[in-house]
Amino acid sequence: MHPVLLHLGPIVLPAYGAVSALGVLLGLFLAQRTARIAGVNAAQMWNLCIAALFSALIVQRLLLLVLNWSAVEAHPQWMLALSMIHHPLLAAAGGGAGVAMATLYAVRNHLPPRSTADALAAPLALGLACEQVGALLAGSGYGTETTVRWAVTYTDPLATRWSGAPLGVPLHPVQAYAALGYLALAALLLAWLPRRMRVGDVAGLSLLGAGLVVYLTELFRDPLGRGVLLGGLVDTPQIAAILFVLAGALILTEVRAPKRKDEATHG
Repeated sequence: MHPVLLHLGPIVLPAYGAVSALGVLLGLFLAQRTARIAGVNAAQMWNLCIAALFSALIVQRLLLLVLNWSAVEAHPQWMLALSMIHHPLLAAAGGGAGVAMATLYAVRNHLPPRSTADALAAPLALGLACEQVGALLAGSGYGTETTVRWAVTYTDPLATRWSGAPLGVPLHPVQAYAALGYLALAALLLAWLPRRMRVGDVAGLSLLGAGLVVYLTELFRDPLGRGVLLGGLVDTPQIAAILFVLAGALILTEVRAPKRKDEATHG
């Protein structure tokens, strides 16, 4: 795999950050389309996504600096670096900050919460698919040792230095499994959005689908650093996945009014 996409003298373009950035751009442009389908103002949706994105990045960077302060003190120039890493703790913190900012923006600008969540579902799944492709290239969130024919083997020392991936060992390409799962989920959500019978159902399906993708792919990830719980029965991301599934099922089974006629016409 290739942790670095471009290396020209002092210029280094990490694969994880570059592909993740591509996923953000694709998600932003897709959100413009899904906003119109869901009956949400596209300009406000753009602003919401940008505000949530910057909140997530700031919180992730601050947490990264706090957790590695001794290294930052030795190399203060790292504070100006734009590199990103894949880690469940950072993902959870950034995701929480992004959701909080998106909720605050939606409330302050009187955006319909369920329709807004429906519009965001497919773009988020697409962004996660790209993020996992970047993780595959970088060696982040690597899989368990395997003998399958499609195994990946990391040989670049940067994969170990940046992500801890073992070198010369065939591993499950679990990041590819997750990317395919998220990509399939994005396609399903995008197809269902204009056909949904009730507002909020697409968001509920996205939570349920994302939870299933996370839980199943964690079975093939190396458990190091993932917070193993209950004697190794589950890890922290799987606990979060179970909560996602429960939340999605609750939204899908909630008794509420069907989609309004004007909303259906606008979509």
